[in-house]
Amino acid sequence: MSITRWRRLRWLGVAGLAVGLGGVALATAGPASAAVPDRFGFVLYNGAAVVPTGTTPPATSVVPGPPGRYKIVFPGQAAKGGVVHVTAINPKPHWCQTDKFGPSGADEVVFISCFVPGGVRDKSAFSLIFSSSTGPLAGAGRYGYVDSQPSGAIVSQYNSAGLANGVSHTAVGQWLVKLPGLGTPGPRDGSLQATGLNPNVGARCKIANWASSTSAQLVKVWCFNSAGAFFDTRFHLTYQYKRSLYGAALPPKHFGYLWNQPPVGGPSTNFNSVLGPGANSLAPAGTGLSLVTFKGLAATPDDVQVTAFGGKSEFCSLNNAWVRSGGTVIERDVACFTNAGTPVNTGFFISYSSRV
Repeated sequence: MSITRWRRLRWLGVAGLAVGLGGVALATAGPASAAVPDRFGFVLYNGAAVVPTGTTPPATSVVPGPPGRYKIVFPGQAAKGGVVHVTAINPKPHWCQTDKFGPSGADEVVFISCFVPGGVRDKSAFSLIFSSSTGPLAGAGRYGYVDSQPSGAIVSQYNSAGLANGVSHTAVGQWLVKLPGLGTPGPRDGSLQATGLNPNVGARCKIANWASSTSAQLVKVWCFNSAGAFFDTRFHLTYQYKRSLYGAALPPKHFGYLWNQPPVGGPSTNFNSVLGPGANSLAPAGTGLSLVTFKGLAATPDDVQVTAFGGKSEFCSLNNAWVRSGGTVIERDVACFTNAGTPVNTGFFISYSSRV
């Protein structure tokens, strides 16, 4: 084995890290019995260093590997299963995805890759959130997630109603996810995030369509390769309704979400934990750009995630990391692109979560 190859394998943690290929854990650590979530963490990486105001636990680390690849360690957050969502932060078109994740001793370790159009890995800033939940949900709201294999077989899941989620593989790169018991008045209530998981090639995912009913949430997830073609890959999907993206609420007292169809969806898809439904705002800032504000929610450490919505292969990221002005969180801007990297106006979901 060449020295270069050995160094790469060493960085990926082949020697000693208890994480299987594709994110299947070879060793597990049972979560503590606690309110949802059992374990969680998020991290903001500016391309050179971890940003403390966007990171919890405080000792979370990011280790760059080969260009465009990163290893994230959440100390003390080892869990069996869970989901990861990651968003590129870059003024140029980029997306990030999960390579694999799982426990290593007491820590949760996540490997990600970031890409430019065409499927080449490239350096980028990013925000990332991990969570794992079991047991009943205390308080108001609905919450659920799935970690799904390409076939639709579920690796791990959570459903706040205590029911079993389901995933059906309907066509290449297309799935129907059913979250039973998480019913809301409809026709659409809450918010969603989707992220691809593939250790080998570029694979990004989005929400193609979605419906809420009094009995369930039904979500169409589509995933694509770097050529913009439908692609079978493992993926993570999270649904939130009056809960933070990692499942907790009150605390944290500061969280919110917004759906841009476009235009902005109704109050039931625009939630602010401090000011109530419809309080968040969006202003077009140019082709493919949207300025989003979450009034009254600014509290650190915090996290922002975005996922594209619609029936084509577009993807979305963040032009810059969010800033705080008084009590307002400002994201300038959400940036959306065609598969070729051309700015385009398209739908998206954006979710803000704080630690407190």
